[in-house]
Amino acid sequence: MHQTDVPPVLVTGATGRIGRVVIDQLLDAGVPVRALTHRSEAAATLPEEVEVFTGDLTVPESLDPALKGAGAVFLVWTAPPRTAAAVVERLAAHVRRVVFLSSPHRTPHPFFQQPNPMAELHADIERLITATGLESTIIRPGMLASNSPAWWGPAIRAGEVVRWPYGAAETAPVDDRDVAAVAARTLSQDGYAGGDYVLTGPESLTQAAQVGVIGDALGRRIAFEEMTPDEFRNLSEGTAPGSVIDMLLAAWSAAVGQPAYVTTTVADILGAAPRTFHQWATDHATALTEGS
Repeated sequence: MHQTDVPPVLVTGATGRIGRVVIDQLLDAGVPVRALTHRSEAAATLPEEVEVFTGDLTVPESLDPALKGAGAVFLVWTAPPRTAAAVVERLAAHVRRVVFLSSPHRTPHPFFQQPNPMAELHADIERLITATGLESTIIRPGMLASNSPAWWGPAIRAGEVVRWPYGAAETAPVDDRDVAAVAARTLSQDGYAGGDYVLTGPESLTQAAQVGVIGDALGRRIAFEEMTPDEFRNLSEGTAPGSVIDMLLAAWSAAVGQPAYVTTTVADILGAAPRTFHQWATDHATALTEGS
C-alpha cells in the first residue's frame, strides 16, 4: 500500500539496469513512484502501480508534468551534456530532494583516476546540483557486476576461452540490486541529505578470477586467456566510443598489482552485507549462458 502522505518519487532511467530495480524497491517501501521514459510503450514493462510520464532529458520542459507534485528525483543522466543545467534548474524548481547516480571520480584509487569523459560530466552535474541548494545525495557505484554478460557472455555461451586484457586488474564488482537498494533507501528515508556514497562489492577480484567465479557458479571451468590492449581496441571497434575503450584500458592498467578499492557503505546503509560476485553470477546464470 502507498503511504498517502508521501509525495511520489520520479525515477529517470526507469527501464535501465538500476532504475528499474529502484522502482521495485520504492514500491516495496510503500512509496508512490513515477517513471520517466522516452516512449509511452515502456509502460507495459513497468508495474501497474507506477505512473508513467513520457519525457526526454534533452528537452527539459518535457519533464515538467512528471515533476509537478513530486517530492524527490532519482537522476540517471543518459543524455548529452548540453541540457544538464536546464534540467537541474527544473528539478530545483519542483522538488526538494535529488539522488544522483554518479561515479567514484573523487576516489583516491588509480582505477578511478584515469581520464574519463563520463566522470567529467558527472562532476559538472554535481556542481550544478550543489549550486541550486537542492537537498542531494550522491551515489557512486564502482564497477558493476552486470557488465559481465556483455563482456564475457558471448564466449561463455559459445564454450570458448574468455580472452580479455589486463586479467590481473583487480576490481570489486557491485551488484546492481545493492546499488538500487541504497538509492531507494536514500530517496525514501530522511537522514541522507548531503551524503556522498561510494558503493562496491565486498571483495577485490582480478578479472581472471571473476571469470573463474562465473565458472564456479555455472558448474564448469571457463578458461581465461590474456588479450593485448591493441587486440581489445580492434575487437571493440564499433561497439563503443573510442574514448570509452581508452578509459577502460587505462583504468584496468592502473589497477594491476594492487587491491581494488572496497567500501562498507552498502552494509552501513542497508544493515546487510553486499552480495558477493558469486551470488550475482549464480542469480544471473541465465543471462550469462543464454543472453538477456
